[in-house]
Amino acid sequence: MASSEPSSFKMLLTLGLAGMVSGLVLVGIYTVTAPRIERNRAEALDRAVYQVLPGAVRKETSEPNPEGDVVYAGYDAEDALLGYAIPAEGAGFQDTIRLLYGVNLERRRVVGMRVLESRETPGLGDKIFKDLDFVAEFDDLAIDPAIEAVPKGSAAEAWQVDAITGATISSKAIVRIINDGNERWLEELH
Repeated sequence: MASSEPSSFKMLLTLGLAGMVSGLVLVGIYTVTAPRIERNRAEALDRAVYQVLPGAVRKETSEPNPEGDVVYAGYDAEDALLGYAIPAEGAGFQDTIRLLYGVNLERRRVVGMRVLESRETPGLGDKIFKDLDFVAEFDDLAIDPAIEAVPKGSAAEAWQVDAITGATISSKAIVRIINDGNERWLEELH
C-alpha cells in the first residue's frame, strides 16, 4: 500500500525554496528602499535643526569628533550664532530614544527639542513627542543646574519640566538624554 503523505525530502525542499524566495524578496525590498529611508531621515533631521533653533536660517555642520558625532550651528539672517542643535540618544522605557535639541550657550538655555525616533508605548510613552505642552517645556529651559523632571504640576524652577502622567519613565528619559548631551558637548562648544 502506497503512502499518500509527501516525503520528508519534498517537504524540506519546499520549505527551503519558500524560505530562499522570501529571503531574496526581503533583501531586494531592503536594497531598493534603504536609500529612500536614509534620505527621509536626513531631511527630517534637517527640518528638526531649524525647529529646535528658532530663527535660524542657515546651519553649519561641525567636523565629526572621534566617535563620528556632529553638532549643527544655527545662524540668523544677520549671520549671528543662535545656538547649537545637538543630536542625542539614550534608553527610554521600551527602546532607544533619538532626539535633537537646541541650546543657546549665551543664555544657558535649551531652546527647542524634537524626538526623531522613538518606540515608546503608544498612547503613553509616545506623548514625549505628541503632547505639545510637554514638548513646549523645552522651548526656554535653563540648563543650570541640570534639568530635572518633576511630577506634573510641580515645576517651579526654570530648569524643571513637568513629567507626563503615565509616561514618567519616558519623560525622565528625555531629560536624562539632554543632560547627558549637555555634559558631553557644552564644554567642547564653548
